[in-house]
Amino acid sequence: MSGIDNLPKKKDDKAPYASYGFMNAYNLSLLAGAGVVSAATGGWWIGLCAVAAETIWMLFAPDSTVLRRTWFDKLWDQDKREAKKKEQAKKFARLPQEAQARVLMLRDMQARIQQLAAENPSFTVDLLRSDLGKLDGLLDDFLEMAMVCDRWENHLRSINFHDFERQMAFYQQQLDQLSEGEERREIAEKNLEVVIERRKRAAELVENLQSARGQMDLMDNTFRLLADDIVTMRNATELGERLDDLRAGVEAVRETSREAETLLQGIERR
Repeated sequence: MSGIDNLPKKKDDKAPYASYGFMNAYNLSLLAGAGVVSAATGGWWIGLCAVAAETIWMLFAPDSTVLRRTWFDKLWDQDKREAKKKEQAKKFARLPQEAQARVLMLRDMQARIQQLAAENPSFTVDLLRSDLGKLDGLLDDFLEMAMVCDRWENHLRSINFHDFERQMAFYQQQLDQLSEGEERREIAEKNLEVVIERRKRAAELVENLQSARGQMDLMDNTFRLLADDIVTMRNATELGERLDDLRAGVEAVRETSREAETLLQGIERR
């Protein structure tokens, strides 16, 4: 299914600790150095010791709690951020210019909200890390809805609602004129049913598009409101509550979008 449900589903969110333990500059440099020295001096035991040390390192390092906390988890967080940025860049490039402008505006607004929150003495570091992190998720949601809306709009441009009415009138006229039991009448009846169903699904798609566009406007307006209000906020939980309410609205639209995608697939198959 395309659109919102086609979002990169979360893969196994487990850090590749073994890869981090082996594929790092320090480990590879030591291995390469030991190999060069062993080859240059003919001291095979140097290479043997290096292999033994590497085996012990790879046996214990990936499972080391200290290494995970001080090194590997930081690499994992960085890799996830970079992967997220690349994914966002791909989505951004597929959007029309108007949607791209709105995304850029939201990014600027996000940076402003984060800056103002950092300057507000009522907000703790924990709040900045947890609640403000929700802004990234909302920006992802906006990108997804923008992509879905663009796809729906492109499809709706290919639909002529007046043509539905014309076809329905044509097949209804055949039903009125042809006798019961005639093959032509049975075919006309089936065609009428299909056209009515297509019109119904297209109308529902229009309604879902309007809901998604409305949610995008709400996200836009909420970002602006937060930028206006965050300076004077005294209750640290207020920001988180507003963002949670916004995410709840996004999830509601997401559920509707799944149904709309099913409708769109049905229309395309017809």
